[in-house]
Amino acid sequence: MIHLQATAAALPPATHGEGPVWDADRQELLWVDITAGRVRRATVGADGVLAGVAVHEVGGTVGVVVPAAGGGWLLGAGPGITHLTADGEPRVLLELPGEGGSADAGGTRMNDGACDRAGRFFTGTMAFDEQPGAGALYRVDLDGAVSTVLDGLTVSNGIGFSPDDRTVYLSDSGAAVVWAFDYDLATGVFGQRRVLLDFSDDPASGVADGLTVDDEGCLWTALWSGAAVRRYSPDGELLAVVEVPTDNTTSCAFAGAGRDLLVISTSQHGLSDEQRAAQPDAGRLFTARPGVPGAAANPYRGPLTGLHVR
Repeated sequence: MIHLQATAAALPPATHGEGPVWDADRQELLWVDITAGRVRRATVGADGVLAGVAVHEVGGTVGVVVPAAGGGWLLGAGPGITHLTADGEPRVLLELPGEGGSADAGGTRMNDGACDRAGRFFTGTMAFDEQPGAGALYRVDLDGAVSTVLDGLTVSNGIGFSPDDRTVYLSDSGAAVVWAFDYDLATGVFGQRRVLLDFSDDPASGVADGLTVDDEGCLWTALWSGAAVRRYSPDGELLAVVEVPTDNTTSCAFAGAGRDLLVISTSQHGLSDEQRAAQPDAGRLFTARPGVPGAAANPYRGPLTGLHVR
């Protein structure tokens, strides 16, 4: 078992940081501040130091950002899909039927997501109050058609793909599980499902949040309320722990020119005043050198106009 300690980056903290990804074309790190409605960008130096590039105000909530091959970035934001142009202007492409509404009236919002190697965009939803079964996972295909992949989720969260593209991993933080599905890259269809990780019997460890997959095919999952990121083999064997000095780790990604710097997002969301005082770096990004690289974010390769529900 390998134990590492993460180091806080000097960038300003987010309120509800989430979803770091590495944009290889721009050589930039992207991540979101969910409740502040912001997309943030930074460079990664050879020494692992993060330097801010820009903050884009989207408004509402922003659950995920990925690079778009057609320019700018694609977001899961508010109740649907938004294009953030290279100039930083948000354009709503589609509001999903049945999603949205206010936080105090049982509404839902977009949460985490990712693209597969073909360029399809997957993004999930959750209820603001985390009502069981209110979440879903959607797929945006290369022709702009949007379809429901899974429903009945609670907090659709981290999603990642094995290096051979034959397995897709998805965490549901509400159910405290990470599933592994057979995956067909040619069609984007999920196949047989199995439980890879189950945290429901060990609440002290936290629950699986965002995740990424390294080049050796191992899974790295952030643990909400667990103050750590853990590395697991494809069979679910615990291999490494990266300790983070704040409770709510939310996601992680490999970044930098060599894709060998693990960047971890964290959140202040839900912390009491006492916890915030005890965890002054809550909301910051953290970094560690785990000794293995991981993949950059796959860009979205579909259209940036004409999205429609299938």
